[in-house]
Amino acid sequence: MHCPHFQMDFELTEDQNIFSDSVRKFAANTLAADSVARASSDSYPWDVAQKFGEMGLLGITIPEEKGGVGGTLTDAILAIQAVAEFCPRSADVIQAGNFGAIRTFAEYASPAQLKKYLPDLLAGKGVMSVGMSEPDAGSSVTDLKTSATPDGDDFLINGSKVFGTNSVEANLFLIYLRFGPGTDNIGSAIIEKGTPGFDIGPSYRYMNGEAWSPLYFDNCRIPKASILLGPGGFKKQISGFNIERLGNAARAVAVGRKAFLEACEHAKKRQQFGRDLCEFQGLQWKFAEMQMRLESAQLLLMRAVTNADRDLPSAQDSALAKLACNDAGFFAANEALQVMGALGFSDDNIVQYCLRRTRGWMIAGGSTEILKNRIAEGIFERRFSQRPPKPASQRTPSQRTPS
Repeated sequence: MHCPHFQMDFELTEDQNIFSDSVRKFAANTLAADSVARASSDSYPWDVAQKFGEMGLLGITIPEEKGGVGGTLTDAILAIQAVAEFCPRSADVIQAGNFGAIRTFAEYASPAQLKKYLPDLLAGKGVMSVGMSEPDAGSSVTDLKTSATPDGDDFLINGSKVFGTNSVEANLFLIYLRFGPGTDNIGSAIIEKGTPGFDIGPSYRYMNGEAWSPLYFDNCRIPKASILLGPGGFKKQISGFNIERLGNAARAVAVGRKAFLEACEHAKKRQQFGRDLCEFQGLQWKFAEMQMRLESAQLLLMRAVTNADRDLPSAQDSALAKLACNDAGFFAANEALQVMGALGFSDDNIVQYCLRRTRGWMIAGGSTEILKNRIAEGIFERRFSQRPPKPASQRTPSQRTPS
């Protein structure tokens, strides 16, 4: 076993700096003023989505020959962070249009599937939701039960999904399912809203205000052409999950930074006991630790993103970046709210929203505990199963301990 290799070699190009600055200016001039109202809204920001589509901020990493922009993962991260620092809710549109479901779809879709669905998604006229988690399959995603059974030239889909981001407003769903027993029989399908046998349940709200709906499939008939990845596709699907984690990480640290900056301005102006808040050493230390954590997390994020621009991001880099960004973002938002007191706790202030959002990302896209497990596996170059040991009678000869 070799020791972990630490590499930190990245520098933005002139074009990337110009791109980042232009997105930041747009977000500051157009989105910032309504950031609290958007955060309080129950609906997906379709107006922002269509504007981003016009600006080429959706499908940034999708190759031009497939209909995308043909940019890099770094470009997508710069865009999502530039928006998140001014309007956290609008950054969700960048996530939906560049990471997660749409990235997996664009990577593996057939030319016919791309032609049918991608234009509306990249124009901000539609949004895709992923159906991965189930009532009995969350972090243990390979326990999923939603099935695809051949029936002539079609497949019958049966099962249910929960907790899907954008599941209330999506018109298209990427559904993880199994074609038979075992991990090797896990794949996915693209299913349109309104398909007979596919019902969307009532909406529920997370603590951060986002809505989700359970999905139900009862002999939902889809053609073979709707299959995205057949048996054996699980590893391909899960590799794209590392990119979704980086989008999650980028928003977490950017939204934490947003809260940090709001609290910083407050501490410069607010007075207690005849002094500016920023003159109190106890608060100075809070700001020092917030900045230290945010900057450290940003460096790990950029290392993962820069390495990923050369290839798909490694699971180790993605896990380290997401864990660091989740922790730093939540820490900064929590401390910022404490600095601002009742003002930050009020629902007409963006800081309380930053706290709720960063807390949610510590669960979504791989909980902090699962990330730590993954990091440990990378350190020791071993797989540590979380499942209980099999009875001796069910173990293979190589798994049995000599007596």
